[in-house]
Amino acid sequence: MRRVERAEIVDYATYEDGREAFRARVLEAKRPRRVHLGEHLTLLFENPLTVRYQIQEMMRIERTVREADVQHEIDTYNELLGGEGELGCTLLIEIDDAAERAVKLRNWYGVPEHLYLRVADGTRVRPRVDERQRDDERISSVHYLRFDVHGQVPVAAGCDLPALTLETPLDPAQRHALAEDLGPDAPR
Repeated sequence: MRRVERAEIVDYATYEDGREAFRARVLEAKRPRRVHLGEHLTLLFENPLTVRYQIQEMMRIERTVREADVQHEIDTYNELLGGEGELGCTLLIEIDDAAERAVKLRNWYGVPEHLYLRVADGTRVRPRVDERQRDDERISSVHYLRFDVHGQVPVAAGCDLPALTLETPLDPAQRHALAEDLGPDAPR
């Protein structure tokens, strides 16, 4: 997948001028890239537009101006994108109640490895997990995953952790968005 380049990033003051229109465009792009797995798990598939938005928002919040810091944000957020034939996504574990969240983040320690994307032939593709999102006792409520689907568009996403077994079929709009992210040669 194409990476966000420095030339695409503007300073935070310039960004602020067009932020609302850009934000609306990004939210529309995220809609078909958001896959809910049950009540608490959401996969948000990333592409250069969504990553560019995250970079710009971070620069806006932190008032980033030093070139080295700008490049650091670009490099960091580009890690969210998959490589050739891959899909990168952010896993969000969404539990409002803090006490319940603390318990589930311990009990669901293995969730990232138990996630999968199912492709048309039934193969389950497991993610590469960024180990920085957990410690020895619990996982973070945000994880960065990369699925090497070898350019195949997934038809479903699921989890087979014994305590959390579920699968969600991807609708045509979701499959189309992921096919776009995989490139022009991805099957539709």
